[in-house]
Amino acid sequence: MGHYLMAVRDQLKEAGYARVTDIASRMEISRSSVSVALASLRDKGYLIEDANHFFKLTEAGEAMARQVLGNQLLLETFFEKVLDVNEKTAMLDACKIEHLLSPETSRKLLCMVRYLVDHEMKLEMLQHEIRNYRQACPRYSSCQICMEQDECPFFTETLKKES
Repeated sequence: MGHYLMAVRDQLKEAGYARVTDIASRMEISRSSVSVALASLRDKGYLIEDANHFFKLTEAGEAMARQVLGNQLLLETFFEKVLDVNEKTAMLDACKIEHLLSPETSRKLLCMVRYLVDHEMKLEMLQHEIRNYRQACPRYSSCQICMEQDECPFFTETLKKES
């Protein structure tokens, strides 16, 4: 639903109005899908629809759109700058999870990303350590991700469990 709110917000900024057809065209999906989604957002108090079927964001809708956009930009930055993921993958992955972050997680992730970006030397050291760790992928019995599996779910080589 966040994508619909962002599309309405962008359409309003560009054209000064937002209709179902405009949002459907912008998102490249059917008018009927957009109509159902916008009606749901209206019923939840995120949008207002006037007599001419023009939509505007409520204060809550604007806040939600800003939160989703902020999460998208935050995640893209984290994936690209901290994890060194390529731009296209970072964008796609951020788009998939931007609406799932809680405000608490967003704030804490933002603090970490800002800190690392502001301290370039520490960021470079972290990236170096991640690259080296990723290449070695040490397996510890205390790894909560891998400890109950015979294979690391993120690397193809089979890792033996420690005794």
